[in-house]
Amino acid sequence: MDPLLSSNLTWVLTALVVLAINITALILIPRDRKPTAAMAWLLLIFALPFIGILFYLLIGSVRLPKKRRDEQARIDAIIHERTAAAGIPQADAAAWPRWFERVVEQNTTLTRLPAADGNAVALIDGYEASIDAMAEAMATATGYVHVEFYIVSWDDTTRGFFAAMEAAVKRGVTVRLLADHVASRRVANADETFAELDRIGVKWAWMLPVMPFKGKYQRPDLRNHRKLVVVDGAIAFVGSQNLIDRTYNAPKNIKRGLKWQELVATVTGPAVAQVNTVFLSDWLIETGEQLDAEHVAASAIPVVSSSDAVTCQIVPSGPGYATENNLRLFLSLIHGATERVILTSPYFVPDEAMVYAITTACQRGLEVQLFVSEIGDQGLVYHAQRSYYQALLEAGVRIFLYPAPFILHAKHFSIDDDIAVIGSSNMDIRSFTLNMELSMLVRGESFVRDMRAVEQDYRDKGRELTLEEWKREPAKATFLDGVARLTSALN
Repeated sequence: MDPLLSSNLTWVLTALVVLAINITALILIPRDRKPTAAMAWLLLIFALPFIGILFYLLIGSVRLPKKRRDEQARIDAIIHERTAAAGIPQADAAAWPRWFERVVEQNTTLTRLPAADGNAVALIDGYEASIDAMAEAMATATGYVHVEFYIVSWDDTTRGFFAAMEAAVKRGVTVRLLADHVASRRVANADETFAELDRIGVKWAWMLPVMPFKGKYQRPDLRNHRKLVVVDGAIAFVGSQNLIDRTYNAPKNIKRGLKWQELVATVTGPAVAQVNTVFLSDWLIETGEQLDAEHVAASAIPVVSSSDAVTCQIVPSGPGYATENNLRLFLSLIHGATERVILTSPYFVPDEAMVYAITTACQRGLEVQLFVSEIGDQGLVYHAQRSYYQALLEAGVRIFLYPAPFILHAKHFSIDDDIAVIGSSNMDIRSFTLNMELSMLVRGESFVRDMRAVEQDYRDKGRELTLEEWKREPAKATFLDGVARLTSALN
């Protein structure tokens, strides 16, 4: 064949393929996807058709496989039946503002987990202190211990936790552990960690395993980001902290001197049953084993009768659900606030609705504050986060920077003087859409007072970022911020 003709045919065929990719992308990508995400994907595919379509095929789906979603729906139905039959001590909605009652109803509709009164919740902001508290609770176990973490590692910091699990197993207690497959496999000493679990007799399983040759595969960055511990259905721990040293044992973190700062809540009362339900659901999905013997009805857990007792509602979220349960919760609370909104998130990359909710709160005359880290451990996320600072500062949001070398990894926020949320969820697109998360909604002035003390500690240790200071940022840095913001929409 004539070389010129051959070359022309190659160009024509390439152009036709690119045209076909673009037309297909225009038809498929905007369907059931937020406009910002759709535009980001289309921009990537139009600019780099073959690379863009490859990335889309790899990470374009924001939902787990249909089988897993159907299983989550089946489990939700079981939860609903058990809740109705058990007579869970329902919260006294008559004492709530009407808008808050509707938020609780929304959560119940989405998760099947109702709110319950009569809980005691305490905060632990010491890294080793929280791990020690979990180990001490396990020392009292007589029936079972349920452990679920995004990252699990056996190291000098967690050695006492592992020893407590081993001691519990030796007493005849059943200890079960769930760990996210991708996150826990990529940390140092992963093989030793899970060999140690086998040695001490813990029953463990991977969450969201990426094992295509074993028929276990989904979008690889859909992860289970939850962190929880339940002991005998009597006490639970939820929050931001993983089961690993506060440097994450990563050479780059150790070189920079980075240390993670966390916040964990201990829970007693009927809400423990809800935390346990989340673990049992995840265990059933990952192993196929339904642990009816380790299910405890909330009505069987004694209520806390002190004046500091609070109302709690557990809100699981993630790609196994039809909608973004955590994002809807956060938006509803911000829109319902009447005095103040105080946010803490290590990775703050909100979607458009969240930005509007926060800036509108300022325009309504509310006090709005945001706590973030002064430095970042993830370059793209850190720069994407910074891209929102100017708009927030101009709207009146006060931004406080937690000092280096600490990464403020705590995830919580408070509304007015009696409502707060704590859990595993960041305020970013990943946590809203791609991660399985656990949030605990709390109503009670005593708990919010404790959270106010934590927030004041952040102010005392950090510093406030002003609009004048931000405007002096070099153009090079803000350019990187804008580019990172574009990539954050690829979900």
